[in-house]
Amino acid sequence: MLRNEINFGEEQSLEKYMSIARFEKMLATWAVLAAACLVVSASAESKARIVRLSEVQGTVQLDRAAGDGFDKAFINLPVIEGSRLKTGKNGRAEVEFEDGSALRLAPESEVDFTHLALGDDGQKFSTVQLVSGTVYADLYSKRYGKEKAGDQFQLNFARESVSVPEAAHFRVELDGTSNATLAVFKGKVSATSPSGPFEVAEKHSATISLAKEDVDKNDRANNDPTQAKKDTFVIAKNYGDDPSDAWDRQQTDYHNRYASTGGSSISSPYGYGMSDLNYYGNFMSVPGYGNVWQPYFIGANWSPFQAGGWAFYPGAGYMWVSGYPWGWMPYNYGNWALAPGFGWVWQPGNFNTWNALPVVVNAPTRMKVPTAPATGHQTVMVGLGLAANPAEGAPRRVTINPDSAGFGVPRGSVNHLDRLAKTMERTSRPVVASMARPEPPAPSSAPGYGAREMAPTGMAHTGTAHRAGAPAHP
Repeated sequence: MLRNEINFGEEQSLEKYMSIARFEKMLATWAVLAAACLVVSASAESKARIVRLSEVQGTVQLDRAAGDGFDKAFINLPVIEGSRLKTGKNGRAEVEFEDGSALRLAPESEVDFTHLALGDDGQKFSTVQLVSGTVYADLYSKRYGKEKAGDQFQLNFARESVSVPEAAHFRVELDGTSNATLAVFKGKVSATSPSGPFEVAEKHSATISLAKEDVDKNDRANNDPTQAKKDTFVIAKNYGDDPSDAWDRQQTDYHNRYASTGGSSISSPYGYGMSDLNYYGNFMSVPGYGNVWQPYFIGANWSPFQAGGWAFYPGAGYMWVSGYPWGWMPYNYGNWALAPGFGWVWQPGNFNTWNALPVVVNAPTRMKVPTAPATGHQTVMVGLGLAANPAEGAPRRVTINPDSAGFGVPRGSVNHLDRLAKTMERTSRPVVASMARPEPPAPSSAPGYGAREMAPTGMAHTGTAHRAGAPAHP
């Protein structure tokens, strides 16, 4: 274009066209820089995050986005972007986010983790799609002090979207394709629907009538948006009870009780897993090793790798998954060490690196740290394997064996584990413990929670490595 203008406008000076050329070159440079900035920004906002499947009761399945569909779920399986989680008729599950926030699934529910990413300044962006059933969200709790300005959580269902600007605890129930209910227990939530935005305050609820999708499609096809049916909602100053409210309250109480106990002085930017560390073990100072953590119910023969397995994830390969209910932080951050006179201890170290494989220092010469399978996608069990708590109806007492390290003891199910651990240390014998008494349920006529006792599970037996679904070898 510049050459044509010079030919047809010889009266113009060459200097003018050179200025135009320089200006066009500058614009092109700016465009390239702008595109580069957009790429950098997009990549910075799409940093991968890994969160924790922290509780599994009854029938629960997880699709790890590996192309193999749904498979049996176990405690401590990593949850990544693209994962799908669903529960059966007797199943319940909890997913813990880095700051200790939790998403809980009632029976016969399914969610998709459509977006788990980090922003430029470490903000956490989480988007979850409720496909069916009922979920509870307990978000940005002050108990851990880990919430970060700029974090965003969004729960989508049907054509609705719920965002949480600050700490909140709420429930969303999706009743097929006709209705949905949003109940807010604490805090407030903001919602967006085709009918417009609305807010639900604490101890309030919104009943949403979902417009039929086929009607909307026909109206759009006829180019008559004024005739399209839209979702409608009604705000109430109370909310009804749900059968899983007691279970949700029990999990919340467990975290509130154990999140800050135990005397931990570690400086961690994360809150997930801290409640379990404080319930199943204790922090202590060991000369030469600093402030360390150790589980209850271990002896000279116990190893941190007696219960676990390998789970495959796309882009990362096999990751070690601990079968112990407390087995998240000690296997993904810091390292294990064998301290003379104390046994195995976990050294928190720094939290800048997430470990897909366990890190061990000062290991005995004959000890073999688990090695990831070289090929395949199947979940591979090691020793005691991976764990899932049974649904309701299990015995009201649980037997805790020496060297079990809490394997088979559902969290919060037995009071005063530290005292029982001291008893076992003196006798070196199994301890039979009664399950913790549930608190009285809330009256059905008033909004709120009841309480439901957690079901115990039996102890698994030791064995060599075996494939998921196959019995362990005695």
